Parts: sequence; C-alpha cells; structure tokens
Amino acid sequence: MNNFLLLPIIIPFFFAMILMFGQKNLKYQRITTILGLIISIICAFALLFNVKENGPQSLTLGSWPVPFGITMVSDMVSALLVLTTLLITFFIVWYGFGSIGKERERFFYYPGVMFILTGVNGAFTTGDIFNLFVFFEVLLMASYLLIVLGGEKAQLRESIKYILVNVISSALFVITVAYLYSVVGTLNMADISVKITEINQPGIVTVIAVLFLLVFGMKAAIFPLYFWLPNAYAAPPIPVLALFGALLTKVGVYAIMRTYTLFFTHDLAFTHELLLVLAILTIIAGSIGALAHFDVKQIIIYNIVIAVGVILFGVAQMNEVGLEGAVFYLIHDMIIKAALFMLIGIVIYVTGTTNLKKMGGLMKNYPSLGWFYLIAALGLAGVPPLSGFIGKLLIIQGGFQAGNTWSSIFILASSIVVLLSVIRIFIYAFWGEQGQVSNNINKTTFNIMFFPTVLLVFISILYGVGTEFIVPFMDDAAKVLSDPSIYTDAVLKGGN
Repeated sequence: MNNFLLLPIIIPFFFAMILMFGQKNLKYQRITTILGLIISIICAFALLFNVKENGPQSLTLGSWPVPFGITMVSDMVSALLVLTTLLITFFIVWYGFGSIGKERERFFYYPGVMFILTGVNGAFTTGDIFNLFVFFEVLLMASYLLIVLGGEKAQLRESIKYILVNVISSALFVITVAYLYSVVGTLNMADISVKITEINQPGIVTVIAVLFLLVFGMKAAIFPLYFWLPNAYAAPPIPVLALFGALLTKVGVYAIMRTYTLFFTHDLAFTHELLLVLAILTIIAGSIGALAHFDVKQIIIYNIVIAVGVILFGVAQMNEVGLEGAVFYLIHDMIIKAALFMLIGIVIYVTGTTNLKKMGGLMKNYPSLGWFYLIAALGLAGVPPLSGFIGKLLIIQGGFQAGNTWSSIFILASSIVVLLSVIRIFIYAFWGEQGQVSNNINKTTFNIMFFPTVLLVFISILYGVGTEFIVPFMDDAAKVLSDPSIYTDAVLKGGN
C-alpha cells in the first residue's frame, strides 16, 4: 500500500513523457493530459484516505535501510497538498483549452504542465533534503519552458530575470544542504530532525536555518526577496499564470513550513521570531503593491505575496492551532488564487485589456461572471463562511495563544486591505458606464473558460461551508507539524 505514495509523482511523469510525442495532434494532447490528471487525482484520494486511516506512510527506495536510502514520505500535510495540486491543475488545463492558444498547445505545453506536477508532488512527498532540491529543479525546468511559451517580448525579458533568480537560489540551496550535511552527517529529513535534537541546535545550525529561510524565501517570495515575482508572473498567458500563482510559491512555503517545524525547533526565540517579522513585512509589502496597481494581474499577484506572509505567520507561532490555520489557509489560497486568476483571465478576454481604468459596465452583459468574481473575492478576504475565514481565524487564535497580540490584530486588519484591493476590480470592471470591450469574443471560447472556473469557485465555497468535514484532516496535519516525533517515527521505525 505504501507504493501509492509514489503514484501522484510517477503518473504525471509517465504522461509527460508520452505527451512529448504527437505535438501537432491537439486532440491526443488534450485527452491524454486529462486522462493522466484524472488517474492521478484518483490515486491522490486513495493516498489521502490511506494516510487518514493508517497514519504517515514511508517508502525507502532500493530496499536500503533508513536513513541511507532515498525515502519518500506521505503524511497528512503532504497528501492534502498533492491532492489539491492535482485538482487545481485539472481545472486550469480544462480552462486552457479556450485560452492558451493552439500554437502554444502544440509547443510542449502539456508535457510542461505534467513535468511541473512531477516536481511539485515530488517536493511535497520527498523525505530527503537533497531530493527536495532535485524536485525543485524538475519543476523549475518545466516552468522555464512555460514562462517563455509563445515567445512574446515581455515573456523573454522577464524569463531572464526569473531564471537568474532561481539559478542563484538553487546554487545557495546546494551550498546550504552541504553545510547541513557537514554538521549532522545525513540527508534524511527525519534523521536530520533526530540529529539536531541530539546536539540541541548549536549556533551553526541556527545559521543554516537562516540560510534555508533565504533559499526557500526566494522561492516563496517573502520580503524582501519577492522583487522578481510581480513582473515575471504577469508575463505568461493566464493558464500559466494561474498554475504558477497557485502552486510554485506554495512549494517554497511548504519547504519553510516543513523545515521550521521538523528541524529548526530548538532556537525559537531567534529563528521563528525572524520568520514572524519577515511574515509581517511580507504582508505590508504585498498590501502596498495590491493597492498601488490598476492592472488586474498585478493586483492578484501581489495578493499572492500577502497570503505567503499570512501562512508563514501561522507557522511562526509554533503551536497546534496556528499550524492548523497555516495548513488550512495554504490550501484555501491555492484554490482561490487559481480561481481568481481564471476569473480575471475571462475579464481580460472580454475587455481586451488589463487596465482597470479602461473597464466598466460588465455586469450588464456578464452578470454571472460578476457574481462569481465577487464570491471569490470575498473568499480571498476571509469573509465568513467562505474558505479564507477558518484558516485566518485559526492563525489569529494561534497568534493570541503565543502572546503575539498586536501582530495578530495586524493580520486581522490586513483582511481589510485584501478586500479593498479585490473589490476595486469588482467596482471598476463590473459597475459604472460601459468600458472597453473586445471585438473578438467567441461564445464557445467564453464557455470553455467559464465552466471550469465556476466549478473551482464552487469547490472553494464547499471548502469553507464544509469545514466540519475537513477539520479531522487538518487536525492530523497540525499534529504532524507540531509533534515532529510522529514524522520521525513513521520513517525511522518503519511507520505503517
């Protein structure tokens, strides 16, 4: 049964390889991709319920004893993120049938998407810190293809910056892993946790913790390392932007969450206080960007930065409530960001512009689009009973429990900024006098984009309204993060 944890990685990788052939046959490319995603989603559901039933699952490849072999681990955090990733990608790929463009579809778009899934799911599942680097590189190589797909001038310009940042980050990642190995003598994440506990995290390990925060912070776009993200993410077409916005920064967030709850837990006064300060600064920076722009892409992109800060604030509390809120909010943000990017993609398709000042009056002809956008916007801001409410409430509760009263109040206040930034799009684009409208609107294309978007918004509503059904899974995830022994026992003692 443990082999199930490899399937959400192996299946996308297998389908990515067979999609390398028959690039000109769009029907083959589309059907094969959807088939691969459906099979992967079924396996991810099976894995999730297996973890729920039997606890964290581990598999060491090649029958090597732990910690010498390469270990893959699926706990509740990993299983939830893998399932969410696959579901979101399914809707984005469906949405892309109407918006990515046939020329892009014929140029390795679908293999690129499946290779990104391989890297993202691998990063969520690996139990080896060096293999985390390897899976990061897999997803980054695929993202290099997708960011330049179409070869527009803005894409090529921003891709250079994107690649440079990630090359520097990856080099620093390898150096930091080497430093860590020189101190603890192992790469297995469970074994690293045990070894650091034995030596009680001396100063050198705290320095390594800060270096890891620098590495993962660059990938997660925390303050002040987010400088590359707004323009780089705005350059590719909307389906690629939705995929990047929903998934890529979240892998960096997950890496911080995992290392700062599993390894670096013995000098909280420094490491987690630093994380808390950076989380608050990240929220401030994102809020300024979201309010300053009149470009709909940039407004939602800066909201990615805000959400990263909110999640990491929950992680910094290092109590079960805060960590449960962080996981809750992380999955909410993946779903709602994908939905919002898809919604603004439809708005851009209808108006032919990304400039809010040129939009207006869409509610008259597209009322359904307007109301679904409003629901998604309210969900992002955490208006009850929508999906963002519970996660943020738990994070704030965790902050109060940890004695961080004023910073918790600040997190609560940041919801007003988020709401203001996204409601501005609703007011400018959907109300008032008729603004710019594209002359090339195709009803079939509109419907292909609209239906998967609506379904994803419904999923976000269910995630909020159906909280009581989701809480048991989130409780398990929070327990694993707050008690590293659950993870280490599953790996080092054979687990289940």
